[in-house]
Amino acid sequence: MAKYLLLKHYRGAPAPANDVPMERWTPEEISAHVQYMRDFADGLVKTGEYVDGQALAPEGTWVRYDGEGRPPVTDGPFAETKDLIAGWMVIDVDSYERALELAGELSAAPGAGGKPIHEWLELRPFYAASPTDPECHPGG
Repeated sequence: MAKYLLLKHYRGAPAPANDVPMERWTPEEISAHVQYMRDFADGLVKTGEYVDGQALAPEGTWVRYDGEGRPPVTDGPFAETKDLIAGWMVIDVDSYERALELAGELSAAPGAGGKPIHEWLELRPFYAASPTDPECHPGG
């Protein structure tokens, strides 16, 4: 089995075919979309391929270390992930081909007018090296 991250984007990905922003969807369209996502996850639970997934709230803060004894620094001149990432799902599947199949299926979630969004999803494999692998932790 191999784990993959399915990443849903607000922006930063190629435009989906049904490119109506969610803030312009009706409450019924939003409910149908959320139900599709739940049903999709429930199906993966039944096949043992679901690991975890979450929708993300639009608010967030950038934080970084600013030196010993100093408080963390927040915000900064960065692209805001909160504006880019809508949510994620982790799957554990037998093959890359299965991961592609599931990403394609998730891309069909309904949007405006009840039609599939055909949104682009970012499919990223988890790094498979062991935590003790020197390639994973050079110098340690």
